[in-house]
Amino acid sequence: APSAVEPQRIPTFRILFVSAEAETADALNNVMTKSRDSNRFFIKPPNGEYLDDRGSVCYYIDKCPRYKNTPHGRTYLDYYNTHWPRIQPVSTISRDPKEKSAMKRYQVGIIGGTGMVGQRFVTLLENHPWFQLTAIAASPRSAGKTYEEAVGSRWAMTTPMPESVKKLVVLDASKVEEVASQVDFIFCAVNMPKDEIKALEEAYAKAECPVVSNNSANRFTPDVPMVVPEINADHIDIIPAQRKRLGTRRGFIAVKSNCSLQSYVPALHPLMKDFGVSKALVCTYQAISGAGKTFDRMPEIIDNVIPYIGGEEEKSEREPLKLWGHIEGDHIVNAEKPVITAQCFRVPVSDGHTAAVFVSFDKKPGKEEILKAWAEFRGPAQELDLPSAPKQFLHYFEENDRPQPKLDRNTEHGMAVCIGRLREDTLFDYKFACMS
Repeated sequence: APSAVEPQRIPTFRILFVSAEAETADALNNVMTKSRDSNRFFIKPPNGEYLDDRGSVCYYIDKCPRYKNTPHGRTYLDYYNTHWPRIQPVSTISRDPKEKSAMKRYQVGIIGGTGMVGQRFVTLLENHPWFQLTAIAASPRSAGKTYEEAVGSRWAMTTPMPESVKKLVVLDASKVEEVASQVDFIFCAVNMPKDEIKALEEAYAKAECPVVSNNSANRFTPDVPMVVPEINADHIDIIPAQRKRLGTRRGFIAVKSNCSLQSYVPALHPLMKDFGVSKALVCTYQAISGAGKTFDRMPEIIDNVIPYIGGEEEKSEREPLKLWGHIEGDHIVNAEKPVITAQCFRVPVSDGHTAAVFVSFDKKPGKEEILKAWAEFRGPAQELDLPSAPKQFLHYFEENDRPQPKLDRNTEHGMAVCIGRLREDTLFDYKFACMS
């Protein structure tokens, strides 16, 4: 990486600032590109060299010249996170002289960041090439503490807490403007009553801060897209209608589906177009992480199976129909079929939901046709080669005793769906097992 010992190379960089405040961005841009005192800043990759899809090597500014009250020795990263959080400093060195692109790294926040889902977001964002975690918000009792202090002994991930977040001061999630001003968008993982979650997410959206939510509160809001990228990425086209309702220019809400769906709906999806899924019966066996628990905090599950998860069966039967629905005007219209019936169990597994699936078709396929459809299936996430997306979304196992959560839950960094035991059934056309 170029550094202060190579000042003659500094002018070759294309420096780009993107800011909600154009005047501030222009001023800083002038300082960075016109300053002759190039020994007062240097450029380096954040996590090693990063190549974008056009072959450009992207670097991020780590220090900058003195500007206003920026003290010597203080990183520009710290300064702009504190004072101008919407400014994104990016520089590109292109291997192609005609290349004009520059890589933007988005500043993201997590609200509800101290709980289990929030912790999972923290681990997923560590070293992400596109997203930089700059704000974590939680309840007032955690606000003002460092993230390490707020979480304490409740850290439930198998990997250590990233060093980069330990000293982040936790914000109060209810102070919407304060949090929203520091990020480009937020991930929502709060644990609150649904009405309160819905109000909070709308408040962030109306503060022009897009919300990507893990919660169920807005899943059936007609103009809120519930997206599984490989299945219904086109549903994001409803966002302009949602913005019109909310009165926003930039803010919106998008949600993920219930965790129980993520094992069997992706397996059914590639079979819909050619064969027509008419009905399905699913029994899910769901890990305690779905309840935000560990074995220490849920001792009643040890040596036990609980045949009820509140609201889960309704979600498992209804949400797929929204995923397979279509946009009509200013709302999403649910699909009318397939008919799905579900039964959901909580089982003594730490991570990884399993489902037993029974399915019938309008036009019954052969077993090899089903296997071929699974093997060849790719969605927009794979076509775009997104950083967190699995290269192969659906993995089929030939062994009779697979998939198993303990063996297979980390397939493709936990982003793939694992399938096995496909065979004909006596009541339905086929049955199989799947796990995510």
